[in-house]
Amino acid sequence: MSVSERLAAAGVTLPEARPPVANYVPFVITGNLLFISGQVSAGPDGLVKGRLGEDMTVEQGQVAARICAINLIAQMKAALGDLERVKRVVKLGGFVSAAKDFVEIPKVVNGCSDLMVEVFGDKGRHARSAVACPVLPMGAAVEVDAVVEFA
Repeated sequence: MSVSERLAAAGVTLPEARPPVANYVPFVITGNLLFISGQVSAGPDGLVKGRLGEDMTVEQGQVAARICAINLIAQMKAALGDLERVKRVVKLGGFVSAAKDFVEIPKVVNGCSDLMVEVFGDKGRHARSAVACPVLPMGAAVEVDAVVEFA
């Protein structure tokens, strides 16, 4: 299956790539690597806000992280033109707004990781960090950045 077919099978329609909200660019290409700035949990229904362990469940956090994945893929398409050029999702950096005693950060970020593997297959398997923070930009629940190798 092509990446487009896998997106459709996952029920994903890619949005337009989101513009930056501050003084940075959405992505940088150097050599055959694409560095994508952090994408927050902003979907068609607006920004998913909240803090895991306070007013959000793990499952709600996973949905927010999946939205981040969709936004990352939209940036890949904007940068590369064709998602078939993706050779490997190299690394994801996941940031989760969480209460100080919330420890299920990796489970939340799986919402992003799982979609990368679903859409890109083995090329979507990646190294990753998953970190908790007290607050994210605009009150977002989750933010994820990425490094992608391309042909």
